[in-house]
Amino acid sequence: MRAAIIAALILSGLMQSAASAAEVPTEIDYLLTTMGSSDCTFIRNGKKYDAEDAEAHLRVKYRRGRRHASTAENFIENLASQSSMSKKPYHIACEGQEKIESGAWLMQLLVEYRKRPVTHAIEADVERPLRIDETS
Repeated sequence: MRAAIIAALILSGLMQSAASAAEVPTEIDYLLTTMGSSDCTFIRNGKKYDAEDAEAHLRVKYRRGRRHASTAENFIENLASQSSMSKKPYHIACEGQEKIESGAWLMQLLVEYRKRPVTHAIEADVERPLRIDETS
């Protein structure tokens, strides 16, 4: 899991420099909103939750642990990848795709978000969430 996140971080860094502090909340909000509007199932400590519950849970974790999320990558690694209680990794299961650890799913979503032209607004993406297998 950590190796996948590290590889994605390196890839993300090569494609685009880290976001400014002002962009971090926007990126995290995009990740959470996209997760919440997806048709995916969030698996936490072996129990399945719908996407809206997953978004709500991670928003609470972000609100309480904002100091651990100075970048979107920090948010993913420190708050959105595993249970803070059990330390078990979170998973995402989307129809037609293999179950994947949430950290890798969110990191891929972040990479795709950063590749998009700046003119794209979050609201436009909420109407049709990005699927990991889509290409830009």
